[in-house]
Amino acid sequence: MSNTQAAVARPAVLGDLVPGRLVRDITLVAGAAVFVGVAAQISVPVPGTPVPVSGQTFAVLLSGAALGLNRSVLAMALYALTGVLGVPWFAQGASGWHFASFGYVLGFALAGAVVGALAARGGDRSPPATVATMALGTLLIYVVGVPWLMAMTHSDLGAALSMGVRPFLVGDVLKVLLAAGLLPFAWRLARR
Repeated sequence: MSNTQAAVARPAVLGDLVPGRLVRDITLVAGAAVFVGVAAQISVPVPGTPVPVSGQTFAVLLSGAALGLNRSVLAMALYALTGVLGVPWFAQGASGWHFASFGYVLGFALAGAVVGALAARGGDRSPPATVATMALGTLLIYVVGVPWLMAMTHSDLGAALSMGVRPFLVGDVLKVLLAAGLLPFAWRLARR
């Protein structure tokens, strides 16, 4: 077997381990959207901010790493589109797009794409690489979410950072560390 054939045969992301390409891809995309929607229901309001603590960012990062760039973008687009169309599966049972934390939902596609692309290059195979990949994904969610929060709350950057970033840093660090333990472990299991 040549090096090119070996590279093609080796799965790039965990989702590539599932057989049956089209059915697999549809199932993985829909499953990831549902996973994020269910994780969003683990939601706790935070005093002083319209942005709740939820499990959805963790689900987005795991989905991005497991699905790769294309499937992750499709999954996050499906999640956002169905929520905009009325499925109440955003954090705190929200739907639609006209609420202060919707920018974070928009950031999920960007974060999923980048995390997926990095995972396909080994960004989820070791704890240090996973920490870097997940931290970047989290940052990208903030990069899209904070300007939306500013616009919806008519606040300046400092106020938006106080409402939409600072209260979540400790939780996001814990999510990144949890992913850094889970993803490399999943790869070790998959290689058995």
